[in-house]
Amino acid sequence: MLYKHFGQKAIILIDEYDVPLDKAYQNGYYRDMVSHIKNFFGIALKSNEYLQAAVITGCLRIAKESIFTGLNNFKVNTIADIKFARYFGFTDDEVKDLLKYYELDEAYALIKEWYDGYHFGKQDIYCPWDVINYCDKLLADRKHRPEAFWANSSNYIIQDILSQASETAKGQIELLISGEAIEQRIIPELTYTDLDNEDIVVRETYLWSVLYAAGYLTMAAGETGGDLHRLVIPNKEVLQIYRDKIQSWYNVNVRRDVPKWQAFCKAVRTGDASKIQELFDSYMSRTISIRDTFVKKEMKENFYHGMLLGILQCDSGWVIKSNQESGLGYCDILLMVPGDRIGCAIELKYARDGAFDAACNEALRQIVDKKYVDYLQQECMETIYTYAVACYKKSCRVVCSSYGAQSNFF
Repeated sequence: MLYKHFGQKAIILIDEYDVPLDKAYQNGYYRDMVSHIKNFFGIALKSNEYLQAAVITGCLRIAKESIFTGLNNFKVNTIADIKFARYFGFTDDEVKDLLKYYELDEAYALIKEWYDGYHFGKQDIYCPWDVINYCDKLLADRKHRPEAFWANSSNYIIQDILSQASETAKGQIELLISGEAIEQRIIPELTYTDLDNEDIVVRETYLWSVLYAAGYLTMAAGETGGDLHRLVIPNKEVLQIYRDKIQSWYNVNVRRDVPKWQAFCKAVRTGDASKIQELFDSYMSRTISIRDTFVKKEMKENFYHGMLLGILQCDSGWVIKSNQESGLGYCDILLMVPGDRIGCAIELKYARDGAFDAACNEALRQIVDKKYVDYLQQECMETIYTYAVACYKKSCRVVCSSYGAQSNFF
């Protein structure tokens, strides 16, 4: 119809061609979708005498995907290629120009930390969707904090890695969220059916490849290629996505072991620090830890904070406040059991190099100096416990005080 009207052949643009395949894979009708799209694209791209050219984009490379069987003359440009690398997102100069135009220059360092970090070809690239959205927020409120605006449709793959990961894969994830690089093979041409390979080593290789293609991993700076590639988490936003998914998976596993979770809640409610320590150690042994490497101390503390918060929030009858203002500051976790008039002030610290006692003492001093129990007293809690929780890798130390009386270390 376009040809008849304008007298010239048409150009077809197809964006995110693999999103319907991704949804179909998740929901169990992948083969039906492949058949449908294969016919659809075949008519449009193969036997179409009115077609001048077509441009197709997607996360997975098109060469091996069975929907393109019979089609040829594709020229594939990936994020590893040099020619078009600068067009996959915003360059550093483009971000600086954008911020200058909107008089937001002071936000450059935060934007770089949260949304930069991708290495395509020889270019350092920002995620454009994030930069645009954050600038929009800043124009309304100059103090708006960065947040995760981007969430790829392949988020479930991270969950898949965690739920089925071998100990080797868990170790690789620990390195990544600690700010280090891992070495992995990247398979540029794969289909969603490859993810169902029964060989766990092969399947995990495919999964790392999808995480790279979908933007959850990027080449480390200075990476030049070869069979093995050094991969890193690109920026703070994507690190937040990993952390949220890890904690979501962790919380699901906590709920499955009801007797263990009930014992943990009872220990919190009765001030049994040794039992809390024993059970929290057990929970952490089954999940991911943040190693003592490049990640900032506050990020490590936030990670363990989220794990502990996930356990405590399983009881709908408790009132849980995270980073609640109380006294002269903000307590990590304030917990109330209204029916029993029991309140808990919990402060969590990262015990660098395993210095548990020093970290616990620092947490207890902070609870006292900042008067974190004030909020609990105002809410008429009759029994108040203060907890210092120090974490390092997959171990913890817990110290408890009844308000007004210091207990011994456990």
